[in-house]
Amino acid sequence: MSALTKKRPTEEQLEVRFRGTPRQIAKLRSVAKALKVKDLTDLALDLDEKEFYSIEDLLPETAWNSGGVCIRGSRGKEGLTQKQLAELTGIAQHHISEMENGKRPIGKETARRLAAALNVDYRVFL
Repeated sequence: MSALTKKRPTEEQLEVRFRGTPRQIAKLRSVAKALKVKDLTDLALDLDEKEFYSIEDLLPETAWNSGGVCIRGSRGKEGLTQKQLAELTGIAQHHISEMENGKRPIGKETARRLAAALNVDYRVFL
């Protein structure tokens, strides 16, 4: 019986940012164009039309799961896995997963325990 495997991407994506004088950058861009590298500069200029963005514009998930996004982000900032955070807080790992995915509410006491382990204010999770 064959097992399902993860499909490999067919193309690699690479982002390159140029530093230097405007003349050097123009030269690097021309080399990139010769190599048929997609230039996203024009796309970036389109994004700058709007001066201010709300958090919901940038991270749509925060509209319905801001606490979960904050847990995931804080955990990433501290370099912790869900299992390590569970050990630090005494909260079951699957409960942390459910909170991150918006399937479980975050109570005040839970927020305080998470905040102590993640070095943030507990109110960001509420």
